[in-house]
Amino acid sequence: MEAKSNPYWTEEEERRRKRRLFTKVRMVSPPLPSAAQVPQYTQQFLSNVLSQRGPSALPYAEDVKWLIRQHLVAVIEEYPSLHAKTAVFTHNDGRTVNLLQAEGTIPMVYLQVLYNIPVVIWLMETYPRHPPCMYVAPTRDMVIKRGHPHVNPSGLVSVPYLHSWVFPSSNLVELVRTLSHFFGRDPPLYTKQHRSSPTPSSDPNPSSNSNPTDSISSFTRPSFPPRVYSPYSSSGRLPPSPHRPPTDDPSDVFKRNAINKLVENVHADVGTLRKSREAEMEDLFTAQAALRQREEQISKGLREMQDEKEALEQQLQIVLMNSDVLDAWMRENEEKGPRKGNIIEIEEVFEPCDILSKQMLECAAADLAIEDVIYSLDKAVQEGSFPFDLYLKNIRLLSREQFFHRATAAKVRAAQMQAQVTIMAARAQKYGT
Repeated sequence: MEAKSNPYWTEEEERRRKRRLFTKVRMVSPPLPSAAQVPQYTQQFLSNVLSQRGPSALPYAEDVKWLIRQHLVAVIEEYPSLHAKTAVFTHNDGRTVNLLQAEGTIPMVYLQVLYNIPVVIWLMETYPRHPPCMYVAPTRDMVIKRGHPHVNPSGLVSVPYLHSWVFPSSNLVELVRTLSHFFGRDPPLYTKQHRSSPTPSSDPNPSSNSNPTDSISSFTRPSFPPRVYSPYSSSGRLPPSPHRPPTDDPSDVFKRNAINKLVENVHADVGTLRKSREAEMEDLFTAQAALRQREEQISKGLREMQDEKEALEQQLQIVLMNSDVLDAWMRENEEKGPRKGNIIEIEEVFEPCDILSKQMLECAAADLAIEDVIYSLDKAVQEGSFPFDLYLKNIRLLSREQFFHRATAAKVRAAQMQAQVTIMAARAQKYGT
């Protein structure tokens, strides 16, 4: 269908003429399954594909397959134009995998008219812990709007709901509602623009009031503006061109753009703030774990110090008791001890209990005395106050004497051990009988 433009029509007349032309266009929707049949078929299909095992099993985690089934059933019940199926998805690195998808159309309201946009929703391997991958699926006579804020040239959809996906509360029904809202504000698909050379109509009696500028403008305008593609439009009318019609209020356009920009900025700020807060939380959790470990170490050290303190207090009590006993003994025996004038002879105060102990005490005293003499001779030789040859002679004599004392002390110690063994054996025989 092609309409010719009159170069002498005013802009308002041209717009009314095109509106009348567009209202004559009608599109027939294909028959869809009933709402009662869709959930039953979908539930049976999803139960079959999600219960498969082995090489043909879908790459989803077993603990979330019930949630995937629930999401797909809910979105198809809410939007019967969508249907579930399996297909091969190719990743950017060339890997292919068999995944579930929801394919069909989603409704949108644009200029108070209901339209449907063809989409494909891929449920990736990590779904539903991560958001799905969604594409707009234009046909051969459709084109994606350039510079669309939520659809890139390849058809990939990017909306704030996908970026703020939260498991397990996020779902496909809310996603489709969000897409319907955003697409209704700015449709992503349009039919390809067909331009034809306009043929100006000659008027033998042009109006004297006509403006040449308006005539040139009308002459250069295409016969058909771009149209929104809608394969299943509910009313059959086509929405206006992606370019804003001249009837739009500039203040409304500015307000709409400002709101979109503010929403995008808020979502970007929220995402940045969330990442920074998550990093801070990770640092705080790490610090908390380190503090707990240090708390355990401090508690362990405190318990050890408390035990050591109790042991030292017990030893202190024993020492104080022994000191009191010795002080009492000293007071009792202070007048009984041998004296030399006013000085008590310490060597006469203690006496060995037997002959072996007395001999052991004499040998130990002689050994230590010789050790002191040898040390004094060493210091004298080093200082040069004692002749070296005389030093060697005395060292030889003292060493021989010290050897005999040490040998005697070893024999006495052996005799004491034998005596103790004999006494213990006699006691054992006594108590044994």
